[in-house]
Amino acid sequence: MTRRVSIFGATGSIGQNTLDLIRRDPHAFKVVALTGGRNINALARDAKAFDAEVAVTAYNDCLPALKDALSGTGIEAASGETALLEAAERPADWIMSAIVGAAGLPPGLKALEQGTVLALANKESLVTAGPLLMETARKFGARVLPVDSEHSAVFQALQGENIDSVERVIITASGGAFRDWPIEKLASATCAQASSHPNWDMGQRITIDSASMFNKALELIETKEFFGISQDKIETVVHPESLMHALVGHVDGGLIAHVGPPDMRHAIGFALHYPDRKALPVERLDLAKIGQFTFREPDLARYPALGLARDVMETGGLSGAVFNAAKETALDGFIDGQIGFTKMAEVVADVIEIMSPQSHGNAAITLEAVTEADHMARNEARSLIDRKS
Repeated sequence: MTRRVSIFGATGSIGQNTLDLIRRDPHAFKVVALTGGRNINALARDAKAFDAEVAVTAYNDCLPALKDALSGTGIEAASGETALLEAAERPADWIMSAIVGAAGLPPGLKALEQGTVLALANKESLVTAGPLLMETARKFGARVLPVDSEHSAVFQALQGENIDSVERVIITASGGAFRDWPIEKLASATCAQASSHPNWDMGQRITIDSASMFNKALELIETKEFFGISQDKIETVVHPESLMHALVGHVDGGLIAHVGPPDMRHAIGFALHYPDRKALPVERLDLAKIGQFTFREPDLARYPALGLARDVMETGGLSGAVFNAAKETALDGFIDGQIGFTKMAEVVADVIEIMSPQSHGNAAITLEAVTEADHMARNEARSLIDRKS
């Protein structure tokens, strides 16, 4: 039976890896919608290669180029937020949510309303509006499957297990580009240096987030929201090899670990074929050659984002939306050269403090409230960046 699939964020690394797997089994899938940003050449190329029904760019000024590239193919071209939501409404059996940032939340919610399977690589959806996302899935009988390597690992380790017996969940982190740098050198780290990951091949933004551990901070919050596990049971440890992605500890003291190569096609493939397992084109690990796994306690002075994530998990409410918006804006400031590497965490901490009255744990989590908190936090962060630059 052919399954209808859509990919939101098709031109990014997750989207491209998803298409790679679909390409290997073309008769099993029918591509419905592909969306992307400004990489119109890649978006049009893939839309034609997979005979998609529609291709959507998030940017209206890119629509003429997309229409030109798809001229004569019969593939619909569209742009903007409304077009993204309309694409999410197109009937599909499986939808990949891989748009980067808070922009992935509205189409993800819209996709869930058709009661489909949402493969979630957009961690910001859970960070900013976890209760809303999961309740929407329950309401419409949809299924959310994690695609982050760590959360896929936890999900797999929990297969056949009782969540009530879980005593701890350990999320591993590579430590990023600066894990071995002297801490006093971090303030002078450049964008180019932060954009090179020692283990993974990812986009610039997520690679920088890995260096600052903001990516891991988001994942701690994501773990709480997806699995419904209290924050005191969630741990993180630096694991430089990036081969053990997560561990689940039970009340009997046993730990179940998920081990695999640093290749996102494993987590994507697990979600794509779930509940079945199918062969994937990923490396098979030679444990004798690897020799050993190493672990370190994360240094909170080096990675203040982890402490901020703990505060967000404890506060709840709209604090996740504030945290994420401030983080995205601070990252923009670093990439643009307005602030230094270590100033990003300072900006986020300041915005959280400034907006604490609006984002307390009793705040209602609706799409409108999340959007408003996101907008306010970005404005506060931009103002702070202007003062710090």
